[in-house]
Amino acid sequence: MRWLGFVVLGLLVLSPAARAAEGFELKDTPGQYLDVLLDGHIAARYMYAHDTSTKEKRLETYKPYLHVFDAAGKEPITQGAGGKQFPHHRGIYIGWKKIAFEGKQYNLWEMASGDIVHEKFLNQHADADSATFTSLTHWHLNKPSTTIIDEERTMTFHRAPAPGRLVIDFTSKLTAPAGDLVLDADPEHGGVQYRPAGDIVAKETVYEFPTQHADPHKDKDYPWVAETYTLRGHRYSVVEINSPENPTGTRWSAYRDYGRFGAFPKATLKKGDTLTLKYRFLIADGELPPPDYIQNQANAFTGHPTPTPQTTIRPADGAKPTKNKSTPRK
Repeated sequence: MRWLGFVVLGLLVLSPAARAAEGFELKDTPGQYLDVLLDGHIAARYMYAHDTSTKEKRLETYKPYLHVFDAAGKEPITQGAGGKQFPHHRGIYIGWKKIAFEGKQYNLWEMASGDIVHEKFLNQHADADSATFTSLTHWHLNKPSTTIIDEERTMTFHRAPAPGRLVIDFTSKLTAPAGDLVLDADPEHGGVQYRPAGDIVAKETVYEFPTQHADPHKDKDYPWVAETYTLRGHRYSVVEINSPENPTGTRWSAYRDYGRFGAFPKATLKKGDTLTLKYRFLIADGELPPPDYIQNQANAFTGHPTPTPQTTIRPADGAKPTKNKSTPRK
């Protein structure tokens, strides 16, 4: 019976760890990053370090962003600091190149005018079903030295129903503490966007739009846009879903072969005003899920029972040519 005792003892020792590996968990490396774990694997990593001790460190850490990891939790599938092409594009991020303040324009997209600095976490919570945290950030100009935006950036994570893998809700509450602001630029240099890792196969990047005969260079207010890209021999798909509460007239950048895409809302804030932006990112391994699946996820996010639209599938500009498709995928 001694062996039975060892088995029981082993189960008692292992069970808490096994339970801890199930569901979501947050693990902080203070001053550097916050990992979002799912079933013991890294699902996402919030990069929030800020170090101005050298020029190189400042370039690495001038704004916080979210890395998304592969299903094994081994490598990011998004770009981080040091990318050879447009190194200011990082994971899931937010910014505008032309922010008007006190009669001048400032660049907090390429970060030529200042830094977006994480101050502290306002909350953190994780359980079997979800994880969430809120990062308080200050959008700080170098000249003049002042904070022009206080931001509460909340990210919430859930499992996605198959064939998806992960749902990420991104909410940014922006307040203008120092004076009136205009958040502006163009779809290439503003908004809330997603950047895949830099070594994707550019010629295989494909986008899908929830309308017939889509022209992303001109259209506005897409309810969602989807992308599939090839990275390290694997296909990954991402959907960014727009909230009806976001500003109207929003254009989207969704045509670059290197995969950076997202919504570009514009807004004007008076001193003390607050703007809240809400987006959902759906991450899937493999080819794009069917449109009815995507639309169901969009409906769950917005609360609106919108029917599945006809869609347009387009290769990225410069990608291998294929004919556009304007019929629903079922």
